[in-house]
Formats: sequence, structure tokens, C-alpha cells
Amino acid sequence: MRHSLTTSVALLALAAAASTALGAQGVQQEQGRTIGRVALVYYRGEISRFQQETWHWQRLMGAPLTPPVARRLAELSPTAVQRSAGQWRQRSAQAHRTAQHPPHLSQFLCIHRYEGSWTDTGAPYYGGLQMDLGFQQRYGRRLYARKGTADHWSPLEQIWTAEKALRSRGFGPWPNTARYCGLL
Repeated sequence: MRHSLTTSVALLALAAAASTALGAQGVQQEQGRTIGRVALVYYRGEISRFQQETWHWQRLMGAPLTPPVARRLAELSPTAVQRSAGQWRQRSAQAHRTAQHPPHLSQFLCIHRYEGSWTDTGAPYYGGLQMDLGFQQRYGRRLYARKGTADHWSPLEQIWTAEKALRSRGFGPWPNTARYCGLL
């Protein structure tokens, strides 16, 4: 009787220890899932922010947009989600660096020298490259819709809009000033 009582107490203690260990393991698993969800929410926000920044610069330059993540983030491992955020961070930085150096920057700065201020509101021409409303709506549609006329755009946005026109029209929209600059 004593032996079976001791054995019973030992088995109960072992069972309690095992259930505590399993419970602790379950708690650790739950904490791991919670941390994983928090990380997923954080990196989802980071990826979204870097995607939007990348696409902003790509649209401004008239470049093709980088496609979004092919698979759903929830299907990716936490490491893969973190890696994806890093890749979007790099793409955003590269797009920003590229946008800072328009191909014909010096030519458009020369044209600007003979045109108006970057914030010139003198209708019917606006901004530092004196763009009329039709020009702005055709080559800077998104900027016009979001910010209004070119006098509300940054100089870089005005130059990239002019770059888009340059691809199809050359320096023709600025006949006099382009001639002064030796571009026509």
C-alpha cells in the first residue's frame, strides 16, 4: 500500500510536471504566434510604405511600375516577409536616387532660366517651365489631379513632366527659350 501510494504520488507529480511543461510550451507557441502576427503587421506596413514610395518615383519618371509581392504576405514565412520589406526598401531608395537625376536636367534648368519662377501662377502658363493647362493635364495628369497646377509641384516634378513631353515633342513646347539654350 505504501509502495503504491508513493508510486501514485510520483506519477501525479510527473503528470503535473508534464502538463506544466506542455502548458509552458503551449504558452511559448502562443507567444511566438503573437510575435509573428505583430511582425507581420509591422512589415506589411513597411512593405506598403516602400511600395508606394517606389511607385511614386516610377510614375513621376514614366517608368514601368515594379509589380507587388506575388504571394500573399500571410503565406510567407516571417523571414521571407522581412526579406521582402528589405527588397522594397532598396527599390524605393534606387527609384529615389534615379529620380534625382533627370536625363536632360541641365537643358531644362537653362530653359527655366529664361522662363518663370517655379511657383509662377501667371495664367495661362504655370511653374518654372511655363506649362499651360493642356500640357499639365496630358503629361502630368496624376500631379495635376493631386496637387493642382504646376506652380504647386516641386521643381523635380515639373522637370520630369517636361521629360515626358520631350520624349514625344522634343523641345518644341519651349521654342524661344530652347533656341536661346541652343537646343533647337
